[in-house]
Amino acid sequence: MILFPAIDLKDGNCVRLFRGDMQQATVFHDNPAEQARIFQDQGFAWIHVVDLNGAVAGHQVNEVAISKILDVVDLPIQLGGGIRSLSAIEGWLTRGITRVVLGTAAVNNQKLVREACLEFPGQVAVGIDARNGNVATEGWINESSLTAVELAKSLEDAGVAVIIYTDIERDGALVGLNVEETEHLAHAIDIPIIASGGVSSLEDIRAIKAVANSGILGVISGRAIYEGTLDPASALALCSG
Repeated sequence: MILFPAIDLKDGNCVRLFRGDMQQATVFHDNPAEQARIFQDQGFAWIHVVDLNGAVAGHQVNEVAISKILDVVDLPIQLGGGIRSLSAIEGWLTRGITRVVLGTAAVNNQKLVREACLEFPGQVAVGIDARNGNVATEGWINESSLTAVELAKSLEDAGVAVIIYTDIERDGALVGLNVEETEHLAHAIDIPIIASGGVSSLEDIRAIKAVANSGILGVISGRAIYEGTLDPASALALCSG
């Protein structure tokens, strides 16, 4: 199982939000590229990057910070937030991003998702961010009537490489993963799942790893790593063991 450390970008800084609230952002590093280098030195195999401003604006905002991250690390990077056109997808993949994550577009423009999966096989992920069971869009501001399972099933034949499932109410709150809903989603579809939202300790890693056979590829952690409640070396050893 892959452990993805998260670099969430807001106003050029590396931050963590509390339950998706842009007004409750804690800055953990003012140099995201340096944070990426730290993650690489700690032994992580991937980095998960999100342009939070871009997710709200609908276009890339923290492009400079993302480019600097690409300049300093050799790790594969999955990038989400504000990517809503085929040209933007192609641009980032050409510049060295390994996998793009489409969130709002997966709800509002499934034609784009399907075209991107066809054009760039294996390099397109879908982010499904749910609040109270329903999918949220535009940086988690708007709530759709779709459930996570409904959205995932509608894309099952599109060629999506992986789905990143986030429970918004747990994200950044250090209250533990929603293992039950993540496992439910994994059983409902054939697309691999990356779990996100609420990781607080090694116990959360153990819990999600215990159900990994349901189709769970990995797990994302942010605040727990930054605040020291999840030790990277121990967590990586657990994921690979």
